[in-house]
Amino acid sequence: MSHEMIALFMFASMMLMLMTGQRVFGAIGAVASIAALTLWGTGGSDIPFAAAMKLMKWYPLLTLPMFIFMGYVLSESKLADDLYRMFHVWMGPLRGGLAIGTIGLMVLVSAMNGLSVAGMAIGATIALPELLRRGYDKQMVTGVVQAGSSLGILVPPSVVLVLYAMIARQPVGQLWLAGVFPGLLMAGMMIAYIAIRCRLQPHLGPALAPAERRVPIGEKLRLLRAGLLPLMIFAAMMVPFVNGWTSLVESSAIGALTAFFAAIVKRRMTREVFEKSVRQTLAISCMFMWIILAALGFGAVFDGLGAVRAIDDLFTEQLGLNPWTILILMQLSFILMGTFLDDTAMLVIVAPLYVPLVKVLGFDLVWYGVLYTITTQIAYMTPPFGYNLFLMRAMAPPEIELRDIYRSIVPFVLVMIGCLALIMKFPDIALWLPHYVYGQ
Repeated sequence: MSHEMIALFMFASMMLMLMTGQRVFGAIGAVASIAALTLWGTGGSDIPFAAAMKLMKWYPLLTLPMFIFMGYVLSESKLADDLYRMFHVWMGPLRGGLAIGTIGLMVLVSAMNGLSVAGMAIGATIALPELLRRGYDKQMVTGVVQAGSSLGILVPPSVVLVLYAMIARQPVGQLWLAGVFPGLLMAGMMIAYIAIRCRLQPHLGPALAPAERRVPIGEKLRLLRAGLLPLMIFAAMMVPFVNGWTSLVESSAIGALTAFFAAIVKRRMTREVFEKSVRQTLAISCMFMWIILAALGFGAVFDGLGAVRAIDDLFTEQLGLNPWTILILMQLSFILMGTFLDDTAMLVIVAPLYVPLVKVLGFDLVWYGVLYTITTQIAYMTPPFGYNLFLMRAMAPPEIELRDIYRSIVPFVLVMIGCLALIMKFPDIALWLPHYVYGQ
């Protein structure tokens, strides 16, 4: 059997195992281990061992539990509730102001946690009931929460970009910095869409009633100070890193400790909050480490088979496709896979093929990491089986039906596609900040 056929058989076997409901790391790791032992005998056992050693020696991986702990401390201690009250008071007088404030809330939650599920949970439990109670259109607000929560995997500290960095062997710091401007650009485009549409159709997002706007200035300033606390934590973590005073791992430790002490000062660090934060951090960190281990082993087998060179030859020599056409086809495949897989599974499945191919085609792997993340965001909300669609269905109140959820995401998907096109056309949107910081 040729190497190309072996690679195809491995890929098909992995997809089949995933469709049976097996855990991602189990399916990937099992296929990689069986293939390695079959192809190279007992010597194939060195592949998972080498992957484990590479994982344990990867110093930046220490950032993963630090940022996850920081996010859970901030969310479990209810500091995110203060954020929404701040946006409610300050943005409520505008048409669509509460929806705009929800996007702002999601950006800050993303900077606190780095996981889209956390943003979805906070948006669906805190923002969604308030928006519906105040007469906002249910399709509008459902789309706002789904689109805003997807920013969690793009705005730093993104856990997904940590995983991509490990598999693609790229610096985590550069990837996080590369996600800053694209994340803010996407959030800004969403806010512009909400503002314009609510101005043209005021019934979709009415302003707060005059009686509710009469909040004493002292209360406004108190809420502003409380709401800015997560921003101060983020600044305490990122400013030393951007200026080169601390390493990425040291900055992540500063962020985790600052969040912990902020919760103590606010008298919200109970034993229950601490225990839940630690348990969730341990569970998610271990899950990601198993996935990375399986992905590294799978990628090593693919490299040994020369599958990447065969695929490059197929696209460029036999089919005669240019690099940009191949890149667009890759992005379309992510959207297709996103209808039934989450972001982690997609990355682990295609990384052994796509990452080396992108490098061979001459594209920047940091820039491609941002493209992958945005495309994953789009795939999350693409019917019929987008990941975020079913998360929203599980968390939304009964009056929001599945068809409302499907219709709500159409304009926001178009906004995200527009953002993706801009970053593909102008790579410096993503690359300027990491080049500036690391060039100093």
